[in-house]
Amino acid sequence: MNPTVSAGFFFERLVKVPNWETLTPTAAAHAVQINADPDHYTPYYAPAGAVVAALVGGDSACAASAVGGTAQQLAAALVAKIDAGNITGIAPDHLKEIRWIAAGEVHANCGINLAILQVITIAVSTFGSVGISDINRLCTNQYLGNPDSSHWANGGGHAVDFYSLDRTPTTGADTNAIKLLKTLLPLMPEGSATGQVQCRAQAGTSLELAGVRQFEDTCNHVHVQVDPAFTGSLKAGA
Repeated sequence: MNPTVSAGFFFERLVKVPNWETLTPTAAAHAVQINADPDHYTPYYAPAGAVVAALVGGDSACAASAVGGTAQQLAAALVAKIDAGNITGIAPDHLKEIRWIAAGEVHANCGINLAILQVITIAVSTFGSVGISDINRLCTNQYLGNPDSSHWANGGGHAVDFYSLDRTPTTGADTNAIKLLKTLLPLMPEGSATGQVQCRAQAGTSLELAGVRQFEDTCNHVHVQVDPAFTGSLKAGA
């Protein structure tokens, strides 16, 4: 009568079923529980999916569930994505900043905000592959004249710029950019911001982001930032 224990028993048996990943849900359940009717669970699959979708709250809640862990753990998972070619960069190299965190190395002015590591994790999980052009500009000595930039302020690393999503260049106003921002919106802490507001206006894809400031930026990337003084995690989900 304990759902946690029952589910645990079910999955322990399921993973021992040959090729269980390729079975239909009802066939997999039947292989574990040996029902009189192999198709017993077929009528319940769609309603169960609807219940789960309603409980998790869509993309943002699913994304939030994927970003737990310490900065080093998140960075290690991202390094695996880098090595697999799912995260790419351009010169100057900002991906080394992720590698250093994963290795437990501390390099002066080369840190990355935990929330930004979470943003990168959500982005690559959402699109399968992303291109990153900027993270900590203080680390790469790219001061561009704005002392308040989250790339630079308070040690740097409080912002990330994506130049491509799903191996497609982004303008900050395209479908992928809008999808990313809508996914992130419910998770971003107070004081967060994103660029390319004029790019979206020009493209007729303006976006209401309550609680997230929007500002003008070049239309060749998506800029996402948190307040340079913020030291926590993204929200757990809406």
